[in-house]
This record gives sequence, structure tokens and C-alpha cells, in this order.
Amino acid sequence: MPEPKIDRLLLTGAAGALGRQLRQSLKPFAHTLRLSDVAAMEPAQAGEEVVPCDLADKAAVDRLVAGCQAIVHLGGVSVERPFEEILEANIRGVFHIYEGARRHGARRVVFASSNHVIGFHRQGEVLDAGSPRRPDGYYGLSKSYGEDLSRFYFDRYGIETACLRIGSSFPEPKDRRMLVTWLSYRDLTELVRCCLFAPALGHTIVYGASANRDRWWDNSGAAHLGFRPQDSSEPFRAKVEAQPPLDPSDTAAQYQGGAFVKNGPYETL
Repeated sequence: MPEPKIDRLLLTGAAGALGRQLRQSLKPFAHTLRLSDVAAMEPAQAGEEVVPCDLADKAAVDRLVAGCQAIVHLGGVSVERPFEEILEANIRGVFHIYEGARRHGARRVVFASSNHVIGFHRQGEVLDAGSPRRPDGYYGLSKSYGEDLSRFYFDRYGIETACLRIGSSFPEPKDRRMLVTWLSYRDLTELVRCCLFAPALGHTIVYGASANRDRWWDNSGAAHLGFRPQDSSEPFRAKVEAQPPLDPSDTAAQYQGGAFVKNGPYETL
């Protein structure tokens, strides 16, 4: 049976590390993949449209969303930064995406949230979708806002959303924390695919991690997605554990958000 396809799928943040991966891996799932970022992108290939856009520009985002049936929203600042920078890309930007979806009839959004929404929970504590949010910085706060915004647009306008609380998606885990939070690129693609084509998505919060030995996150509330990760951080354990461990008194070793719990504050005056 052939894979289903979306007529036109919008991928924001297409110039970023994860965007570049998904630009290639999502092609089988769309007749046309519309790619957007404020940064420079490679020229369009067959089946692609490249549309540069600043997410803080509401009119530009409205034009960007027009004609798209679904959106994978990775765009925005992906690290801890001064609030003013986070505000434009991550807070105004996600509002503009949902307003565009409402105005143009896009019915499904895959929103790249983050584990930093719950970063001030202790490492080792097992969390599910209903656990209290405890953002670990301005970046985490912006993703928490996006989760609330997406819930509002589902309740009022019926726009379905999967909020992906992505752990650490890199070619391989870099430290002990990432042995727990690592999400392979293959599993990231499969998670996004499941969210795009689940028969009923509603408003779903799902943690993005591979099938790692140790787990802090319970995805039983997202079982309807059918997501079954295939990779694990175990092949990298010996390499990672050869590194000197963090001092146990270091807050980066105590909280799930790692180093994000101590980044900043940033002076802007």
C-alpha cells in the first residue's frame, strides 16, 4: 500500500540542523514540500518550494501558510537567548503560524516543543503529558506558551496539534544526560510521520526520545500515534561514560534540562 501524501506540507526552520534532516526525510510524505527559514537555504529541488520568511512578520507568515494543508513548525530560536530575541521568533512567530493556519484552513500542525518545558524536574523523575510544566529558561517558557496556544486553537478552531517535547536530537548523544534524552534522526522522522498521519490527533503532547535504556518520560498518553522508536543510545554508552562525570552539586547534573537550567540571565540594557 503506497504511503499517504499531503498535497502541500510546510516545514519551517528548514535551514536548521533538524530542518535540514527533515527536508530530506519528509519528501516521501508530500507532493510539495514548502521550506521556510529566515536563514539562507539551499535552492529548491524537485517537489520543493523555498520561501524565506521572518516569523515575526505576520503578513509574510500569512502568505507562507496559504495553500498548505499541514505544518511542521520547527522555526524559531532553538537555544536559550535574551527574552527579546525569544519573543519575536518563538512567541510572536508561533502565534502567526496558528493565525495563518486558521485563516487558510490548515488542519494539522506538528509543533516542535521541547524537553525544556519540563527542565526543572529532577533527573530520574518519570513524567507524562500531565506532569506540571517547569520551564528552565526563556526558551522553555516560549515552548510552554506554544503548547497553550496550540491547545486554544484546537479547542476553538479544531486545528489538531502534536506538541513534540523533543529531547536531544543529534547524530549521537554527547553526554550522560543525552543517554536518556537522545532522539535519533530516524526516530524523529518517524515521530513526525506518525503525527502527520494519525487518524485522530486532537491535541497531543508526546516526548521525543529513542528507545533508550533509561527513561524519564512516559508516552502512554500518546499511544494513539503508533510511534515506536527503533534506535537506542546504548551503542554510544561506553564512549559517553569514558568522559569525566559532572560534579553532583552542578545543577546541570540534577535537573532534566541540563545546562539550560543555568544559562543566562542575559543583560539587554
